This record gives sequence, C-alpha cells and structure tokens, in this order.
Amino acid sequence: MRSYFVLLLLLPLGAFTAAAQTAKPSPTAPIEGEVVKISTNLIQMDFSVTDSKGRPITDLKPEEVEVYENGKKQRITSFNFFSDKREITKSVESKKKSQIDVPIPGSEIRPEQVRRTFALVVDDLSLSFDSANSTRIALKKFVDEQMQNGDLVAIIRTGAGMGSLQQFTSDKRLLYAAIEKVRWNPLGTGGLSAFAPIEPTPREQAASMGLIARNAADAQAEKNRLTALNDLRNSIFASGTLGAIRYLVNGMSQLPGRKSIILFSNGFRIFTRDEDGYEDGTYMLALVRELIDQANRASVVINTIDVRGLVYTGYSAADTVTDMSVGANTTSMNDRSDELFETQHSLSIISKETGGLTIQNSNDLSEGVSRVLEDQSYYLAAYEPDDETFDAAKAKFNKISVHVLRPGASVRSRSGFFNNTDQRNSQAGAPATPYRQIMDALGSPFAHSGIELRLNPLFGYDERNGSFVRSYLHINAQNLKFSEESNGKRKATISIVAASFGDTGKPTHQVSNSYTISVDEKEYRKILNDGIVYNFTFPVKQPGGFQYRVAIRDDLAGVVGSASQFVQIPKIKKGSLVLSSMVVQSLTPDEWKKQSAGAKIESDPMNATSARRFRQGSILQYAFELYGLEPDVARSGMLARKVRVFRDGKLILDGSEIPLVLRSSGGKYLSSGAISLGAEMEPGDYILQLVVIDNSKKENKRYATQVVQFEVVN
Repeated sequence: MRSYFVLLLLLPLGAFTAAAQTAKPSPTAPIEGEVVKISTNLIQMDFSVTDSKGRPITDLKPEEVEVYENGKKQRITSFNFFSDKREITKSVESKKKSQIDVPIPGSEIRPEQVRRTFALVVDDLSLSFDSANSTRIALKKFVDEQMQNGDLVAIIRTGAGMGSLQQFTSDKRLLYAAIEKVRWNPLGTGGLSAFAPIEPTPREQAASMGLIARNAADAQAEKNRLTALNDLRNSIFASGTLGAIRYLVNGMSQLPGRKSIILFSNGFRIFTRDEDGYEDGTYMLALVRELIDQANRASVVINTIDVRGLVYTGYSAADTVTDMSVGANTTSMNDRSDELFETQHSLSIISKETGGLTIQNSNDLSEGVSRVLEDQSYYLAAYEPDDETFDAAKAKFNKISVHVLRPGASVRSRSGFFNNTDQRNSQAGAPATPYRQIMDALGSPFAHSGIELRLNPLFGYDERNGSFVRSYLHINAQNLKFSEESNGKRKATISIVAASFGDTGKPTHQVSNSYTISVDEKEYRKILNDGIVYNFTFPVKQPGGFQYRVAIRDDLAGVVGSASQFVQIPKIKKGSLVLSSMVVQSLTPDEWKKQSAGAKIESDPMNATSARRFRQGSILQYAFELYGLEPDVARSGMLARKVRVFRDGKLILDGSEIPLVLRSSGGKYLSSGAISLGAEMEPGDYILQLVVIDNSKKENKRYATQVVQFEVVN
C-alpha cells in the first residue's frame, strides 16, 4: 500500500485556482470555569430565572436574590450572570449555491471555544416503537437546524454501553452516525406504543370460557404476582438507565462550564409493587438521589422529555377486554393513568432537583428541545458556609433554595448536596499516574496541546483484506525533551496509545508502544524542523462511523499531547461509487510546472499528508482511489470532479465540474487534482471537499465525496 500512496501523488492532472476572500472567525467570549463548586470555604451554585411568560430575566441585582441553606439565609459574596447570547458575524458566501448536499465536518473545537455542552441521552431501554421514531426525528432536526458553532454534543443510548467522553464532538458527521443507531430496542421495557396492550390473565381467560368460577380474591392475587414480576423487570432496566446516566455525568464533570443533559425517555416507576400489592421505593429512590447529587456536583443540568407526548389512556384496538363491567373498566383506566403519572413523576424529580426543564404532554419533541436550548443563560451566586454545613452528625443533606424578590419571577435551582465533599475532593486531588495521564488524554474530547500533534486517518480498500484505515500522525519534535548522551547523540522517549472507537464510544482496536528516539546532531536539527511521522493501520470489519484517537506522553518531560479525527467507512459493493481518503502534498508553482512537464520532483508526501500545513501561494495536490466502479462507467467519460473549500463552516469556493481522468492500476482506478492556494487566502484552518459525479445516468446522478482538513500559513 505504501507504493500506492506515493504513486497517487505523482499523477500530473489539471488544476484550478482557489483564490477567495474568507470570513474571519466570530469572536467568542471566554468560558467560565467551575459552575458548581462545593468546598469547606465556598459554595457556588447556578440557577435560572424567568418571567411570567417563561422568558429569561437577565438584569437581576444581588439585592434581589436570597440564598438559603437548610432554611438559614446566607450572605452572598459573589454574583454573576452568564448569557448565551452570541455575536453574529456575516461571512462571505459563494455567490453560486451548490446543489450538492453533503455534510461537512467542523474544525476541531478547543476548550476555550466551547459555549454549550449537551448530551442528548436516548433511553432506548424504555422507548416504545413509536417513541423511538419521533426521537430520531427530533435528534436529526437538532443537528440540522439547532446546533450552533461552539456546541459540544454527544448522542448516547443507555442500552449501548457508555464510552461517554469519546462521543462528545462538534463534528456533525459523528452525530449523524449516532442518530442512525437510534432504534427501538425489543429487549427493553417499551412496547409498540405508549402502553402495553390490556390482555386477560390466564385465570381471567379461564373464567371467561367458563372453565373456572370467577373469584375476585384469586384474580387480584394473580394480578399482584404479574404486576410484581413486571415491576421487577422494569426496575432492572431503570437501574441500568440511571447507572448509564451517572457514568455519563461523571465523565461530563471533566468538561468545562455548565453542562446539560437532555434525556429522551418514557420514564420509569420509582415505587415498585410486591406480590402483596405493597409499594416500596427505597432502592430506586437511592439511585435517583445518587444521580441528582452527582449531577449537582458536576455542574450538570438534567432536562427530561417524555417522548410519549400527549397520551390517550383509554382503550385501543390492541387491547383485549374480557370483562366489560364498569368496575373492570374503571380499574383498567386507573391503572394506565397511574402508570403515566408515576413514570412522568420520576422524570420530573430528576429535572427539578438538578435545575432542568421538564417537557411532558407535548407531541412536538423538537419544540421541547428548543425550550431547553433557549434556557442556557444563568446566574452564579456564591457564599461562605459555616462549620455546621459539613458536620455529618447534624446534616447529611444540605438543602439549598434560591428566592428572587422581583414580582412574577420564577426560579429553577439545584436542590442541594450530600455531606461528603472532603472525601471526593481528596480523591480528585490525587496526582495522575503516567498511565492515567495518557489514557485521560486519549479519552478527552479536547486535544491536549503539551505536544502538538496532527492526525490524518486515511480510508482505503483492497480485495484481499477489505477496508482499512492507515493513520498518519505528525509530531512536533520541538515539544519533546531530548537529553544529550555521552556519545554526542540526542535521545527522547515517548509512549504512544492509539485507538479506534465505534459509535457507542467503545474501542474497536488499540495499539500502545514506547519508543526511544536516538539521533545525531544533523538528524536532530532535521526533525526539529520537519517533525516526526508515525503511522499505524487498523482493519475495519464493518462500515460505519469511527473515531481515531492518539495520545502521546513525553516520558522525560511528563507532558502529553492528543489528537482525534472522524472517518466514515462506506459499504463497498460492485457497481457502487466510493472514494478513498485523499493523500496530499505541497508543491511550489515552479515544482508544479516541472512535474506537469514530466520531471520528477523530490517531495515528502508522508509529512505533507500527516501535517496538512501549506504556505500561501503553494499548490495543494491531492490524489485518491475509486472503488466499486464498473469498467464501462470508468470508460464512459461521464465522470467528473469538483472541489469545494470551507472555512469556519462557510462555503468560500464552489468549483466547476472538471472531467475526471482515471488511471487503472492493479484493478483499481486512480486519479488526482490540485488547487492553488492564492495569496488572498488568509492564514487559518480550511476544509477541502472533493466530489466525484457520475453523469452516466442524467436523471439519477451519483455522488461520492471525501474531505481533508488543512491549514494555510504564511
């Protein structure tokens, strides 16, 4: 495969110029640090305030707010308001609107750029078939229309395992891939509709057939046994849901600022019933309280949406009714109303106690999401606790309430916290081991910049081994600490962990190694200038979206660096149109002219493909393979290519279609192209999108696309 990569970069095909004014990035305010802070010398809590029409109140004064701890008024020592309003900067758009609708990834987001953090949690352990479909529609609308620049988002299913932090991203492609996995879970508690159909018990069936006499006491005992079994099963699934959310909250505690979870669920019962008909909520209440306390400490607001919408509790065509007496009908309807109330009540408790919104009895789930998104502005108030706050003998739970004196104002705040702060703080303050340090960097949604890394995973395919991803990693050697050895050489030791993650955040492949770099003075100067390229290859067993992540630790300096990229692996079959990832190299205009004339040019495609850093005025040459293409289509002359260039998510170049020139090699079709990075292109991050169009069927054109992110420098 190595020769194939080099060959691709040497094909001298036509080019065109991409010289365009670009939009400057919109300014973003710095994010706040800790939102909820609980220590022995400071309590800091967030809360939201709205007027009688549900609109945020943004101009409260400290004297209009009172904070109470366990009923005792506290003296507020600091008071701030954080607004979600953003400046909007108009950008230069291409005059010609492209008709090719292909998702484009955003640039990597840095911690200081995060404005909002959302985890959209789909409780597929409880969703009905109908609810799963409406939830999927709402999620897609969020990504299509409601997600904004600066949003860090994860879409997580409670029944799919929890690799939580690996799933937070600003890349819409990863989110679309996660949405495709949202399906009804037939093994969960949700049936085809909001309620399980009413069916007669075995005793009721026998009585209706005249096989046994009706006996109210026996019928009730049988019903109690069946109800107890059903409640036990549902509580097992509910505990799984709560455990998954707790795991997520724990991971989100590492993210900056205030975080929000939007839980899409059918709810669950807190109070379960035994065979004697008695209710007990001890177990479930303990799980709910632990979740609430953990969310409050982690600055996580949990908003809940009952995805059943406005529910009809009467009979439906799916019900089988054998006893039409007034008493039986009343009991059946009361049971459904009770189930609706209990399952909604659990969601209300979680959202209310963590300062979130509760969305119920609404068939428009997207409107519910909009209400949550509009509710991201909040206040921070802090006070100094007294000695009794952390005296476990006097108060195991510290209740906090916020009162606003302005007439018509409504407050949503966290309920308080359990008295175990010192133990958690001591655990959190423990120094990280080298292993923990590198694994934390691998799992973080943000790039660690102690060592500058640029990762470029390349998708490819061959008939014998199938799909694979070969990743090229550029390491800035200037960030490594080299020791001077007695033999005059320079030495550095690094540890590398690389992994690929599937749509659930679980690793599919992983490799780890330690390397010693020992170079003479000439080589040392060269790698300081050019960097170091590391590569690894993972097979891909099935199509789908994958994240490729790498973390490196300098063992001498103790610093780490990390990088990640998303790759969509397509399904390849005969007659399809699929592109490999693009390999790139940088040429000067003179080198481009010589290469076009047939001269051999010395270049370093591995370094260029890994670093993807190009100077203004240079030529960016790209090369790729096509898979699944039928020979008659390849020879038809009806294939074309075009490029689009994006900056800050805005289209700045929409190129024209150019006939695609193919070269066959080893049963594959190869092609290449280039763009000129004119002096008008300002330094910054860009995305190049390649689109190949099959015009052989005019009424049913086919498109295939790939993207590569690159940087323009002076």
